[in-house]
Amino acid sequence: MKAHTRETQATMTPEKSLQYLKEGNQRFQNNLKANRNLLEQVNDTAEGQFPFATILSCIDSRVSAELVFDQGLGDIFSVRIAGNFVNEDILGSMEFACKLAGTKIIVVLGHTSCGAIKGACDNAELGNLTKMLGKIKPAVNAVETPKDENLRNSSNLDFVNDVATKNVHLTMDRIVKESDVLAEMQKKGEIKIVGAMYNIHTGEVVFYES
Repeated sequence: MKAHTRETQATMTPEKSLQYLKEGNQRFQNNLKANRNLLEQVNDTAEGQFPFATILSCIDSRVSAELVFDQGLGDIFSVRIAGNFVNEDILGSMEFACKLAGTKIIVVLGHTSCGAIKGACDNAELGNLTKMLGKIKPAVNAVETPKDENLRNSSNLDFVNDVATKNVHLTMDRIVKESDVLAEMQKKGEIKIVGAMYNIHTGEVVFYES
């Protein structure tokens, strides 16, 4: 499989891009990697890059977007931060990726058993981590069940995963609310903004379309 070129990127639509990612995850789950020569792709992309997708994911070592979607060099922009939330810098990176570099889809990728989500659920405090986890707290507060405070912590994995899912949806909302550039592109059909959850036990990615 060759690296994307300006010509192949131009053929991609938001819908086609989403399908590419779904097919890539199916290959990953079945341990059937696409045939690609990475060293050849190094040469192919040396003079320019033409990715079709921008993926915001957690720093978790088990959730490499390139691997779980079976993509090669030059295929995706990968933005990683613990808890896969957005801030001004990340939004700026996404605006560059979509408006200037031509990607057709933004994926907010959360995952099960997320350590950052667990920390937010437990009100963990540690240096700069405290402030960072505060950005995930809106998702914790938005999940109303269970009511019992004894069950609203990292020991309850169902709660943790519900918060992770809510965090994906809130992040999708924030992208549209806080980036006029990306909101306009989505309104015009130039890009699609979707959410997704990766299951660390099965390798499956479940997508949420807005």
